[in-house]
Amino acid sequence: MGIFDDLEAELDSLDQVLAGLDQAAWTAPSAAAGWSVADVVLHLAQTEESVAETIAAGPAGTRPPVGATADDDPVDAAMDAWVRRERAEPGLVYARWRAARTASVAALRQADPDTPLTWVAAPLRPAVLATTRLSEHWAHALDITEPLAIPFPDTDRLRHVAWLAHRTLPYAFATAGEQAPPVRCELTAPDGVTLWAYGPPDASSVISGPAGAFCRVAARRLAPAAAGLTTRGTDAALALALLRTYAL
Repeated sequence: MGIFDDLEAELDSLDQVLAGLDQAAWTAPSAAAGWSVADVVLHLAQTEESVAETIAAGPAGTRPPVGATADDDPVDAAMDAWVRRERAEPGLVYARWRAARTASVAALRQADPDTPLTWVAAPLRPAVLATTRLSEHWAHALDITEPLAIPFPDTDRLRHVAWLAHRTLPYAFATAGEQAPPVRCELTAPDGVTLWAYGPPDASSVISGPAGAFCRVAARRLAPAAAGLTTRGTDAALALALLRTYAL
């Protein structure tokens, strides 16, 4: 399937989880510090609404980046303040997210595939923006399901998250003030058999191991030292430490 179908499937998986939550679960603490489960879903609703809005606004440069603030607060701080301003009871939050996810996917499918759109750190084409949305929903689904002990198995849709993490390594290195070296990632898919490979085959720095662990490190849901991943070469360990799927 293509990225838009996979994004919709990832949203469906989260929707199935949310549909089964009771009031106590909605108000329980999530794994996102300071946020309840309802807060996490509100954040996803807000950012999905921003997807549709940025597509409606047209090409990159026609509106401020999502997450931009007048006083240049870090993105995380801006997102937290946004959630705090708009907290609501779980039923309203859930309905808002469901409406936003529908509008967002529809807008992404209809957008000009070659026209970059304004987003957090850089303009993104619709397919890449859809990939970031899949990655964020997957990561925040972990924030919801793990504290509540709800099963949320890895799927082959993680290939999009792994691709994104590798693609953004130059950004991660630049943010740390480092020059990005060639890095290859050789990852075992959730089926335990398929190999996903990203980066030049002759790269001297290689990260290898389970894709699920790699993606959790990139989403900052797992410490590199606890991931069971193997690094080989001069820059592989640093690449793993800097790995991320989101903008600062």
